[in-house]
Amino acid sequence: LVTEFGELPVSQKALLVAAGVGSIALLSAGAYLVKRRIDNTPPKQWRKAGELTELYVYPIKSCAPIVLQQVDCADLGPQRNLLRDRTFMVTNAEGKFVTARMKPKMVLIQPRFDERYETMYVTAPGMPELQIDVRPLVAPPVNPEDATRSTVWGETVPTIDCGSEVARWFSRYLLDKEEGYRLRFYPLKYTSRRKHGSDTGSLQDETSYMLFNEASVTDLNRRLENKVTVLQFRPNFVVRGPEPYGEDRWRWVRIGDVVFRYEMPCLRCIFTTIDPASGVAHPDKEPLRTLKQYRQMESYGESPAFGIHLGLRRAGEVKVGDPVYFA
Repeated sequence: LVTEFGELPVSQKALLVAAGVGSIALLSAGAYLVKRRIDNTPPKQWRKAGELTELYVYPIKSCAPIVLQQVDCADLGPQRNLLRDRTFMVTNAEGKFVTARMKPKMVLIQPRFDERYETMYVTAPGMPELQIDVRPLVAPPVNPEDATRSTVWGETVPTIDCGSEVARWFSRYLLDKEEGYRLRFYPLKYTSRRKHGSDTGSLQDETSYMLFNEASVTDLNRRLENKVTVLQFRPNFVVRGPEPYGEDRWRWVRIGDVVFRYEMPCLRCIFTTIDPASGVAHPDKEPLRTLKQYRQMESYGESPAFGIHLGLRRAGEVKVGDPVYFA
C-alpha cells in the first residue's frame, strides 16, 4: 500500500486489511440479522384455509396420542400443563432412543393424563396400568449438566430416568424381559438441539409441530386398497377445508391468533406402514409405497412428503373449531 507519505509499514498494512475484513464481516452479519428478522415477521394479509378439526399430543415418542379439544402452543410443542408433546421416550440401557420403526407395537402403548395434567397413566395390551407422577420430573429445575444423557437422531439431549419400576414395565412389554429398556423424560422448557434451531422441540424427529390436511389423506385413499386414517401420519393439527396438498404452498399458518412459520415438508418413512390400531406393519409397505409414486420432491430425495412441519412464532391457545389461515 502506497500513500502520499510513502509506502506504509507492514504492520499498518495488516491493520488496514483487518479493518476491511472486519467491516465486511459486520456488514454480512447485519444483513443476516435483517434477513432473519424479515423471514420471521408474520404477514399482514391472510387467506382462510378452513378450520381445525383434530388435535393430538404424543407425550411418549412413538406411542399412541392423546386427543384434546384445546392446547397451549409453546416453543417445545403443544401442551396442557405437564402433558407435553414428545417429552418422554423409550431408550436402551445406553440412552439411545427406541421407536416403533424397531418395535411396531409401541403404537399400542396408550398414555392418558389426570384432569390436572400432572399424572400420566400408561396402558398396553396384556399389561397392568402404569402410573407416573410427572411433577417430580420437572421440579426443581434441572441443570442440563447434571441430567442423564440420551441420544435422539444422533443429538445428545439431557433427560431424567423415570426409574426401575417404569423400566421393567416397558422392558416386559417390548422385550419380554425384566430389563433392557428405560423410559426417560426431557425436563427443559427450551430445546437443547440444533437441527432446526429453536424450532427443533424436545424429542421430535424434526420440529415442534406438524400439520396435516384431511383432503390429502382422502386423495391418498383413492389410490389405496386398504384405507388409512390421519393417525397413520401422527400429526398435531388436522385441518379441513383446503384442496389436497394445498398445504405444500403455505409459508405461514395461523390457527386462531397463534402463528406458525413453515419449516419443511414432513418426509415419510417406514413408520407410516404401521397400523395404529393393530401395531402391525403392512406387508406391502403401504401407504409408503404408493406415496413414493407421486409425492417425492426432487430436493428431498426418495422420502415422500406428506404434511408440513411448523415452527411457532406467536404463542397462545388453539382449540378444535378454530379458523385456519395461510399466507
